[in-house]
Amino acid sequence: MLSIVVPENEVFNNETNEFIKVKKQTLHLEHSLVSMSKWESKWHKPFITKKEKTFEETIDYIKCMTITQNVDDNVYYALTPENLQQINDYIEDPMTATTISESPNSRKGRHNILTSEVIYSAMIALNIPVEFQKWHLNRLLTLIKVCESNNTPAKKMSKSEILKRNRELNEARKAKYHTKG
Repeated sequence: MLSIVVPENEVFNNETNEFIKVKKQTLHLEHSLVSMSKWESKWHKPFITKKEKTFEETIDYIKCMTITQNVDDNVYYALTPENLQQINDYIEDPMTATTISESPNSRKGRHNILTSEVIYSAMIALNIPVEFQKWHLNRLLTLIKVCESNNTPAKKMSKSEILKRNRELNEARKAKYHTKG
């Protein structure tokens, strides 16, 4: 969870052409599957994409992340550049020490579009409890990758790969022990 303090500020309302005073407020935010699901249900498009989000889409995602009750909508327009940077850093944080190297034969790309339903489906298939939907999204995605990796049977080596590996091992031993074989 991320807590940020939005300072007291004035924002301009384009609809009424007047300034609105916004009081200082602390927001508690969670970047989770729940937040992503709320945002996707409103915007009808995947959250996780390489496409840049509009200012309105970004502000709306921050609203979806907010777990603080009864927040005035104007607070979101009073976010400072520092607040937005904190939020972006939090969203980008892996939240885990686990790293996963992609093998050449990995199933990466089997879902070109990663939506909340695809993630929920993976959770169900891997028997990951639904309570994990409130985890930081990056940590949840890492858990899914780890579970998939652990459930993937080891790839058998082909005959040529076995021969190549044995040849390399023999060459290394000959060099180590200064023998001809």
